[in-house]
Amino acid sequence: MAVSQTFKKRERERARRERQAEKAKKKSERKLEQKAPVRNEAGNPNPADLFDESGEPRELDFHDF
Repeated sequence: MAVSQTFKKRERERARRERQAEKAKKKSERKLEQKAPVRNEAGNPNPADLFDESGEPRELDFHDF
């Protein structure tokens, strides 16, 4: 039995939208994971983020606010 061209187009468009939705969902999840601050079990920030290589405290930068 032949399938109409309109049906095929609708199916392709539906599949395309599903792929786009899945892609957007994955992108938003990655974005949320990147924004999450690195903290240890006690909820304190990672000490490596607070000090530079020589052990001196890091100065606040414009992007820290």
